[in-house]
Amino acid sequence: MSLLPEQRIRVLTEALPYIRAFSGKTIVVKYGGAAMVDPTLQDQFAEDIVLMQYVGIHPIIVHGGGPQISAMMRKLGKEPEFHHGVRVTDADTMEIVEMVLSGRINAEIVSSITRHGGKAVGLTGKDGVLIEAGRIEGHAASLGQVGKIAEINPLILTTLQPAGFVPVISPISADRAGVTYNINADFAAGAIASALAAEKLLILTDIAGILDQDGHLRVSLSGKEAQRLIQDGVISKGMLPKVEAALCAVQRGVHKAHIIDGRLSHALLLEVFTDEGVGTEIVA
Repeated sequence: MSLLPEQRIRVLTEALPYIRAFSGKTIVVKYGGAAMVDPTLQDQFAEDIVLMQYVGIHPIIVHGGGPQISAMMRKLGKEPEFHHGVRVTDADTMEIVEMVLSGRINAEIVSSITRHGGKAVGLTGKDGVLIEAGRIEGHAASLGQVGKIAEINPLILTTLQPAGFVPVISPISADRAGVTYNINADFAAGAIASALAAEKLLILTDIAGILDQDGHLRVSLSGKEAQRLIQDGVISKGMLPKVEAALCAVQRGVHKAHIIDGRLSHALLLEVFTDEGVGTEIVA
């Protein structure tokens, strides 16, 4: 359905102050969920990123790819195994994870952005020692090559941004001994946003946002309120790492973090350029 002229004017004038406020700023986007698998949403995501780039915003994309990894594992005759929702990653699984994330998905995202008129470059956490990984000790070590973030070295990002490139990052990283690890993409996005003092961290999900005890959407949450929902078990399972990553980011200098519904058409533009936004914002 076409917009009436007055509606088009309202949309443009509503976006103008946000374009002015965010031009020259860095926005980190954790890309995942339905927005990565639905062809229409994939195209809209790329269009949103390119528009942000054209108005002077510096987007950075960190992506996951859990469903695609599981599908490839089954195709190769290896059944995925999870422990408390985290993929058990032995050496063979690590090879598949790296192949899917860094080899296939990363290249597809870069290609999509380029096809829609943007400039993008694919990276992994290994490039420029962007993400230095560490081994998880204790009971969690049974997960195999699932790593934690030891350090973020953002020089490669600050080098690419002035040249007008959108970094597209697969969270495959290595430790100082050269051992490869799979890093949770939510945590990687949050840590990169913190290292760059980004204006925003946007985490795409497949639900409307953070829901309270009664199932109602919380449009905004303070850090303390989010911690309380975690302690009460309201925020759990797959939403937990997303909220923990968002909390860590705002506690370390990111202005705002947003958990948004990636199933919505042009979800990024709705969050960044409209008064109401979408999903849940988290502030310190």
